[in-house]
Amino acid sequence: MDAALRVLMITTNWPTPGGPRTSHFIKRQADFLQAAGIKVDVFHFQARKNVASYMKAWLAVRRKLAAAKYDLIHAQFGHSGLMALPKRLPYVVTLRGSDILGTVSDADGQYTRAGKFNQRISQHVAAKADAVIMVSAHMESRLRGAKRTYVIPSGIDFDLFHPVPVEQARSRLGLPHDERLILFVGNPDQARKRYRLAEAAVARLKERMPARLVVAWSVPHADIPLYMSACDALIFTSMQEGSPNVVKEALACDLPVVSVPVGDVEERIGQVEGCALCPDDTPEALADALERVLRRGGRVDGRTSVQHLSEIAITQQVISVYRDVLTGSQAAPALSAARAGQ
Repeated sequence: MDAALRVLMITTNWPTPGGPRTSHFIKRQADFLQAAGIKVDVFHFQARKNVASYMKAWLAVRRKLAAAKYDLIHAQFGHSGLMALPKRLPYVVTLRGSDILGTVSDADGQYTRAGKFNQRISQHVAAKADAVIMVSAHMESRLRGAKRTYVIPSGIDFDLFHPVPVEQARSRLGLPHDERLILFVGNPDQARKRYRLAEAAVARLKERMPARLVVAWSVPHADIPLYMSACDALIFTSMQEGSPNVVKEALACDLPVVSVPVGDVEERIGQVEGCALCPDDTPEALADALERVLRRGGRVDGRTSVQHLSEIAITQQVISVYRDVLTGSQAAPALSAARAGQ
């Protein structure tokens, strides 16, 4: 069945030229599904936060459904699932974080009214879907009436994310060879990422030992593994996440991670010696954890801990969801990957 399966994937997040995007994981999932024999057509559109853009996209999806025979629709993010309603085909929706958890304003760091509306849309879409994939188990508490749920985090491209010798990585990036470097990956202006907290933590740390904060943003995606190999630790300070890819990718590069308790980070780094989960999200706690990690020195055995999250393995789990939906399997939903393979 899988070889002939044709899927229409719908998303508002797709890596396009002209600016940094963090949605490479969606394209990667589509690519790996294709490689596994699934015929995937991707429909991506700019939401632009207005009704007209959604109506235009909805009409375009209707035309695609009329012009080609699809077996199933897979919506990435809850609001993208609106394009599948009213339901003509079986459909799966993947919830990835802010769609079901809420949106944080970059202006004041508070949850927005529009984000709460989006959350209700995502709950409605999930209730109508034949299957809901969540990237982390903690998101399930926000669902309302979902028929069947699966926990499947985004996969890791191990061919891209792998350790590079530190000196080689620093030379290629033009980073100093004689300093302790702490990496922050993300947009410093995005309030949800709390870059100021990372800055404050490193400022406290520098009162005890020399260190520098390195920001990887507006850099080629292919260079991120170099930054992870060049630095001595990753600091992760987000106030809200589903299953943060940067943490998993850092572990794939054997980079020690220091993080606040958010999303499924505890499940990822809790058993990895040399990483640190802070008891709270204060600069002092983060500085203490950074100091412990840096004084220990060296890399961690992170790659082994996330081996079960390879993109190939995750792809097979997504295909299993498709199969369950299309065959009407009544087996207990598989809360897979994040729960079964910690």
